[in-house]
Order: sequence, then C-alpha cells, then structure tokens
Amino acid sequence: MLVIVTENVPHRLRGRLAVWLIEIRAGVYVGDLSAKVREMIWQQVEVGLEDGNAIMAWSTNTESGFDFLTLGENRRLPVELDGLKLVSFYPIEDNKDENAL
Repeated sequence: MLVIVTENVPHRLRGRLAVWLIEIRAGVYVGDLSAKVREMIWQQVEVGLEDGNAIMAWSTNTESGFDFLTLGENRRLPVELDGLKLVSFYPIEDNKDENAL
C-alpha cells in the first residue's frame, strides 16, 4: 500500500499523481505499486512540488510496518529513534509583536 498526501502543490502535479494513484480526497492519493514505480513517482513529486509539501508512506517489513518520506516545509520532522521512525513537531511560530499590548 502506498499513500501520498500533498498540500499547496500545483494542479499539474496533482494531475500527474492521479495517473498512477487514486485520489480519494483532495491531495490524498493511494495505490499498490512496486518499489521501482514508487521511486519514480517520488521523483515526479520532487520535481513538481514548488512551494508545497508532501509525504509518502508505504508498507514495508519494519517494526512499525511502514516507512515514509517528507518533502517541503512542514512543522513535522521525521526522526529516527532506536530504529523506529517517528514524527517530531517544530514549535508553533509566534507572529505577535512583543511590544503590542
């Protein structure tokens, strides 16, 4: 099983992903493809991402049963801990002016 989730990507990339995968919700694609095709699709995502972000998760023979890659700016940061890939979060940026009341 392969899942790709995209945010703020160009329409041409979304259309390109829809050629190989089923878009079950806006920006969420699923399919069951070989590792070679999965790598080719991720290369397409890398080329067409522009200012958006994406994550790709797939089933594999690991402790958790899956692996994933991320691309683009996002608050989530993949972290490996004792052989498990987990997700850490960057702190929320405070955009308030310190001098304002």
